[in-house]
Amino acid sequence: MKYAWIDKMRDTYPLQSLCRLLSVSTSGFADWKGCGGPTLWLSDAQLLALIRSVHAEFNGAYGSPRICQELKSRGFPVSKARIRRLMTLHGIRARHKRRYKATTNSKHALPVAPNLLNRQFDVAAPDQVWTTDISVPQQAA
Repeated sequence: MKYAWIDKMRDTYPLQSLCRLLSVSTSGFADWKGCGGPTLWLSDAQLLALIRSVHAEFNGAYGSPRICQELKSRGFPVSKARIRRLMTLHGIRARHKRRYKATTNSKHALPVAPNLLNRQFDVAAPDQVWTTDISVPQQAA
């Protein structure tokens, strides 16, 4: 509101005098003028909608730094801190890729049991061939 009044009265009075009268800095006025003024400022609800759309567009992989960079490239005046605050407040989090975990160690000098059955599961009589499974059943929590 102060900056808009200063902008309107700038033709009549010097900028420094107007800024001193309203106790604002000339650099603050220049910043306000540079970002387009209040017409481009976004409310938290509008910014949250943009954050959610960018987050969904990139399948939840973008966090606050990348979302900030994306919104700035689209021409919105935003800050990383504001985006981080809104994302934290509304529980929006980036998905992290899980690191590959090797579960088998094949590089060892231990003897390996021979494959005697070789996938021939048909037998003539009971108790000639026994098989087993080493998978672990999922336990209820």
